[in-house]
Amino acid sequence: MKYMILTYASQQDYDGMAGKDTGKPAWKPEDFAAMAQFMDKFNNELVESGELVETRALAAPVLTRRLGSKDGESVVTDGPYAETQEVLAGYWIVECESFDRATEIASRLADTPAPEFVRATAYADIRPLVEDRDDLVE
Repeated sequence: MKYMILTYASQQDYDGMAGKDTGKPAWKPEDFAAMAQFMDKFNNELVESGELVETRALAAPVLTRRLGSKDGESVVTDGPYAETQEVLAGYWIVECESFDRATEIASRLADTPAPEFVRATAYADIRPLVEDRDDLVE
């Protein structure tokens, strides 16, 4: 079964990682380097176990376009969004034996090096991927 592990961040989080003043302490270069090293190791272990299908980080929310409709017309809204609005920051698609195993994999993300104020609010979602429409019916 395939599962998607999703992580979230706000524009303020991206700005802090880039060393910008956000009202919270900016990340130090060594903080960012430690996170990158952790992610490389995490991803390589999933490759070696054969469970990683794909992973990607996403660009900052300021580069987002949201499509919707208003009064029957298509509407495109460019970022930036409110500093505190969380959006999808990255994802992993893993193929593993069970939801429990996907949860075990995602739980390792809690060990990602980051400033404590970032770690205190970090979370991930795990969702099974639908392979065909029969999977949509519970």
